[in-house]
Amino acid sequence: THMLHIEDLKLHLFKGNLSAFVDLHPKAQSFFELKSELSFKFPQPGYLEGVTSKGRALMKMENVEFTYPGNDKPTLSRINVQVCLASRVACVGVNGAGKSTMVKLLTGELEPCKGTVWQHQSARIAYVAQHAFHHIEKHLDKTANQYIAWRFANGEDKEALQKVTVVMTPEEEAKTKEEQIVEFPKADGSVVKRKCVISDIVDRRKMKQGNEYLVEFEGLSFDQNQWWKEAKLVRLGFAKILKVLDVRCEAREGMFKRPVTQMTVEQHLGDVGLAPEFATHTRMSALSGGQKVKVVLAAATWNQPHILILDEPTNYLDRESLGALANAIREYEGGVLMITHNNQFCSALCPETWVVEGGTLDVRGDAEWMKNALKEKVEFEAVKEMVDGSGNTIKVKQPKKKELSRKEKKERERRKKAAAAMGTTLSDE
Repeated sequence: THMLHIEDLKLHLFKGNLSAFVDLHPKAQSFFELKSELSFKFPQPGYLEGVTSKGRALMKMENVEFTYPGNDKPTLSRINVQVCLASRVACVGVNGAGKSTMVKLLTGELEPCKGTVWQHQSARIAYVAQHAFHHIEKHLDKTANQYIAWRFANGEDKEALQKVTVVMTPEEEAKTKEEQIVEFPKADGSVVKRKCVISDIVDRRKMKQGNEYLVEFEGLSFDQNQWWKEAKLVRLGFAKILKVLDVRCEAREGMFKRPVTQMTVEQHLGDVGLAPEFATHTRMSALSGGQKVKVVLAAATWNQPHILILDEPTNYLDRESLGALANAIREYEGGVLMITHNNQFCSALCPETWVVEGGTLDVRGDAEWMKNALKEKVEFEAVKEMVDGSGNTIKVKQPKKKELSRKEKKERERRKKAAAAMGTTLSDE
């Protein structure tokens, strides 16, 4: 048996079998196994309030059905899936089966015709599209470091998916402009009731019994703003506005933990295999295709996502980089969902498979592995210090753990019973 080997743009003939060739050229092993001398490392997921087990769902679809406009037959129907921190899921199916549509429904890029799609309000989702380069095409005059600094300058991802699930319809906007009866306390303890229109919701605070939001009213000064409970605002039609504000608040909190400085961005790009020379001192227009993909991966994982979604990763990575990606996924503590046709890649990493066929989705996998994974406890590493833009190290004050009082435990049970009566469940966490 003879081997043909391309190296430094030259074709070499090797006399011998594959094993002998790999013994002489160890790097070639990566072409036949998911192993690599390259090293990728993803940042571990940030703290997620209330989540103590890897099996708790962060994204969920129940009885979802979706039909594209103009079609009589649903593209997808009876979809029931969930994704958690323990998830290692491969979504497979023939072209046109609806895999990408299913992911778009799960992430909120599309809205289902029937059924419900739910996502933990603080969960961060990273999505690397099949055509990965579209993320950076308009920024080729920037370096990779400058691109990430621009994209996350205020904590919020400027290139996040435009979710139809948070776009207000004219009817919904009209509802938020309806007058509300608002009580204003006076200095003598009495209360004055006035008809007011809510102009904006400007902030959020986390309370023991749920979130509260700072409400601003038209024609009134800021000192007359009020904190209202989430349930009340949802009832008045502000659910989508609250979702957008939740994302901004989480991004703002995450920015303190991971400041966008040249040094931290350069280190992060190094974790996905991009050397400082190319990360900070070379415009992206001069990078190779493989280097641009590393920029896309680095940008997608900058905000320490809890769930990583990869659409056909084997299409835009070479064999050695694919081995490095596989190792990074194995060490990653968050959930992973990938759409792929590469059986070797998904079988090596994903014990759970979603088979999309005939407009339905069949969940298959190693039941014993999934059962054990769901029981695994999650331990988020608290941020103990950070470095600001001037290079100063700042100690981060750690929150004190507090046991629930008897009254708080009773309130939790009351809320669980109320949720059960409405057909939903609340976790003991």
